[in-house]
Amino acid sequence: MPAVKARLRGLLADESGTTVMEFGLMITVFMTLMLGLFDLGQLAYTQAILNGAVQEAARTSSLEGGNTTTADSRVRELIRVSAPDATIATTRVSYFDFADIDRPESWNDADNDGLCNNSEAYTDENGNGQWDEDIGEDGNGGAGDVVIYTVTATYAPLFPIPFYPGGSDNRSVTSSAVKKNQPFADQTGYGSDAGNCD
Repeated sequence: MPAVKARLRGLLADESGTTVMEFGLMITVFMTLMLGLFDLGQLAYTQAILNGAVQEAARTSSLEGGNTTTADSRVRELIRVSAPDATIATTRVSYFDFADIDRPESWNDADNDGLCNNSEAYTDENGNGQWDEDIGEDGNGGAGDVVIYTVTATYAPLFPIPFYPGGSDNRSVTSSAVKKNQPFADQTGYGSDAGNCD
């Protein structure tokens, strides 16, 4: 019996396996933190590259010979440095002037409800045959127009975070640039056709 007690005392005093246990408990937390830091680093780097690429593409698209397809391709090329599998979605909305951004087309709001309805008369300023809450037109516009260029890049993270909800989901970053096209020709004015709202 004394030998068993001595053996038990020896086991209680033995700490040789505690390092393995501590390592097993801490490695999951440590690796999750490291992957999270790498993921945030990739996100910040991708956002920085996208901001620069969008500014460059907007600037080159504002010139008379500016090619929007080439500019969009350049954005795709640059973003692949930090997000090789990124998919790019681009939009361009053009306005006659900065004051037109998010401005609705003029209409006679007879019932003061803030909506163009009940056969209220409107002026089709952008010439598309309907009343619009935003006077902007899709596309790069023409000479002297103001263009809002927006790009969204969606990519799979290089360092997905296991055991974390959404840790392996795709990430998205968005950047916009507002530029005024060069005055390489006479700017097209507002349309003046009249219409009635539904």
